[in-house]
Amino acid sequence: MSSQDRSPYLAYADALRHPGAFTSAITDFFAPEAQINVVHPFNEIAGAEAYLRTVMQPLQTSFVGLYRRDDIVMAGSFEDQFWISATGYYVGRFAQDWIGLSATNTLSFLRFGEFHRMENGQAVESYIFLDIPQLMISCGQWPIDTGPGLSRGYTGFIPGPASQDGVLTTAPDPAEGQRSYQIVTDMLGKLATHDEAWRPYWHENMMWYGPGAFGSFVGIEEFASFQVPFEGQFDGWSGGTKNNGMTRHFTRYGEGNYTCSGGWPSLTGVNVKPFLGQGPSNERVFMRVCDWWRREGDLLVENWVFVDVPHVLLQLGYDPLPHWAGLDDQNHL
Repeated sequence: MSSQDRSPYLAYADALRHPGAFTSAITDFFAPEAQINVVHPFNEIAGAEAYLRTVMQPLQTSFVGLYRRDDIVMAGSFEDQFWISATGYYVGRFAQDWIGLSATNTLSFLRFGEFHRMENGQAVESYIFLDIPQLMISCGQWPIDTGPGLSRGYTGFIPGPASQDGVLTTAPDPAEGQRSYQIVTDMLGKLATHDEAWRPYWHENMMWYGPGAFGSFVGIEEFASFQVPFEGQFDGWSGGTKNNGMTRHFTRYGEGNYTCSGGWPSLTGVNVKPFLGQGPSNERVFMRVCDWWRREGDLLVENWVFVDVPHVLLQLGYDPLPHWAGLDDQNHL
């Protein structure tokens, strides 16, 4: 098996593509002692068995007919380590309460984003994002009535790539991946600039698919109307590409027309203005963030974004999630 073989992930994804028993697929894919990081309220999980018990088995119990669809799958190297990433949706009928959320008995979608560092055909370090606020909004259970997504953005189901070519089962031309990587890396270095120097990297009709609590927006002006105020809510706003000593990207790479990155945490800043109805706390906040971008030519046209919003709000003194007896009351920041 090649050290950069994506077939273990493809087999794992294929096993989850239809309802059924996921146990063997999960224990085959994750190393027994894998370090698995999942958004709040799960946080740090040690090993495949604990991931099954804490995350996947309750999810299967609560969502009847649960299956998973991948919209983007890509692989690449970062700092001499091999990574596989994917994003898409878990789908099922929300029939039993889950992590304190009340079942709706309706078809429901839970957006996921995953990054796996692979060794010897298994995931040994993973970062798993679930857009729990988006599910809560769709179920009418999100407790915050402010935010750009609720006032003018879109908070519903997010599509995969418009080009319908996001699942990369074989490696394309590496030069194209490097081109994608460099465009995104250069763009990230221009965020939080007074002259909005990031603008030339984007198509004017780009799509920004944000986390449910933020909303999604079409067009560079609509994106700017979210991004610029968001940056202003945090003084000294800085991200994982800037070597600030506080945040870093655990991975960032390009493949074909796609680029992905993630940090745990990825962004930081001191909260100086109200954020989603909380604060300002005037304290430093750390954000777990991941992205996928698609480019056409030299311009970015689509961007899928996850932020662990409950974890951010927890740092501001507010927990938006209901109490869940399945976890200890201790919160991991």
